[in-house]
Amino acid sequence: MESTAPVNPPCVINCVHYDDQGKRHDISLDAISDVIESGNGFVWVGLYEPADSVLLKLQEEFCLHSLAIEDARNAHQRPKVEAYGNSLFVVVTTAQMVDERIAYGETHAFLGPRFLVTVRHGASLSYAAPRARVEREPELLRTMGPSYCLYAVLDFVVDNYLPITQRYRDTLELLEKDIFSDSYKRQTVVRLYELKRELNKMRMAVAPLQDMLAQIKRYQGELVPDEVKLYLRDVHDHAVRISDVIDTLREMLGTALSVNLSLVTLAQGETVKRLGAWAALLAAPTLITSWYGMNFTHMPELDQPWAYPAMIIGVGAICVGLYRLFKRVRWL
Repeated sequence: MESTAPVNPPCVINCVHYDDQGKRHDISLDAISDVIESGNGFVWVGLYEPADSVLLKLQEEFCLHSLAIEDARNAHQRPKVEAYGNSLFVVVTTAQMVDERIAYGETHAFLGPRFLVTVRHGASLSYAAPRARVEREPELLRTMGPSYCLYAVLDFVVDNYLPITQRYRDTLELLEKDIFSDSYKRQTVVRLYELKRELNKMRMAVAPLQDMLAQIKRYQGELVPDEVKLYLRDVHDHAVRISDVIDTLREMLGTALSVNLSLVTLAQGETVKRLGAWAALLAAPTLITSWYGMNFTHMPELDQPWAYPAMIIGVGAICVGLYRLFKRVRWL
């Protein structure tokens, strides 16, 4: 039943048999039938972007529904859970940071009484960590079976969103200096918009994930025992918390954009006020001197020797008065 050196296609990351004692045995795909017929333990098969031939073989081994196999082949599914006879088909959206941006993938899981098949597509971290976690708890693995492995996978997927949200929170805090800067920086607005766009995408992935987890918790069947539902409730709480954090960050980013644009508008208004004040200071002497630039014979005080100095003093007094007025109202 157990192969010492199982040979599987490259898309098969793991093909493991856990016996009734919770011990691990690596097997080949061809040995699955023997394990299932023996009634000893269960099988967990981990795939990454599998070939059609591998999916068809697993469909035959575990009697999987053709519609579920079609979804697992094409990916591009929203998070959901569907019941097909005596098996569940679960879809979750995965996320990880790649080159300072969030890359998304999918994991499709087939849960049966004696098996769990996980199919990864796109950006998705290896499930070596949750697999090692369940193997450290053979008693839980023995009593809860493949549903406990499914819980470990879902918990790993949901918890992987936490460092991403923390990273975005730190980025927003770093941008606050530029947001409240006196000078306008176009790159700041562009970065804020990009952050909000990425958070919107993340919310579209996490929001249906809550509904999917709630459906599994309400599932009435032997595939998901009540003991596992207690663990799934914790995963659901984590998903709700992540959704709340995303909503809070989206609101903060929206407020940051509004504040930044308001500050830019205020700065432009201050500039316009200063330009208006200087224009008024220049307009007063220009208006007065333009009168004396007209070629009329009879003009007031034109023939008086003190007229020119008086005009200079008057213009200077008007300019000083306007300057002090604009200083008082903080236009200069």
